[in-house]
Amino acid sequence: MQTLGDHKLPHFFNYPPYFTLQPVRETREKQIQLWKELILDYCRTQKVFIIGLEEDFPLFSNPGIERSLNHEAREVFLSAIVLDGRAEWMDKSHRQCLILWHRIKDWADIILNFAKENGLEDSVMTVEEIRTGIESRGTDIHGMDRGVLMRALKLLENKGKLAIFKGSSTDDDGVKFSV
Repeated sequence: MQTLGDHKLPHFFNYPPYFTLQPVRETREKQIQLWKELILDYCRTQKVFIIGLEEDFPLFSNPGIERSLNHEAREVFLSAIVLDGRAEWMDKSHRQCLILWHRIKDWADIILNFAKENGLEDSVMTVEEIRTGIESRGTDIHGMDRGVLMRALKLLENKGKLAIFKGSSTDDDGVKFSV
């Protein structure tokens, strides 16, 4: 099985027709589903949050079979993920896509479980400590996109599970868990 870094690629990645949008509806639906799963799985394992349509994204080409997805195919596959609520376009011209391999509410649950598992009830941490601290190493939270983290934290704040405090800089923003 072929790999991209430490990520195992599915068999279809070596099948040239999957790099061209298929004209038959049933075949295209299957193609879109396979690409959605591949993109989400790759982004989760490699901790990728933003995909630029104009940029070289490792999944969008396979030098071994000399195939690349064209702009239309890239946009179709990412738009399908957006329709599933697992991604959002970051601009109106669809040049960048924010990938939510966990939905915001799921990220909020992960953060809440993280706080419980690490005994952080009534503790204060900075947002940066949550993203990059020792406690989060080895978890999905470690290295998390700051914008996604803040959205999940605000959701938890609205539920009364924590309070967010503004610091003198964004690196100093704090969170007090009240799990």
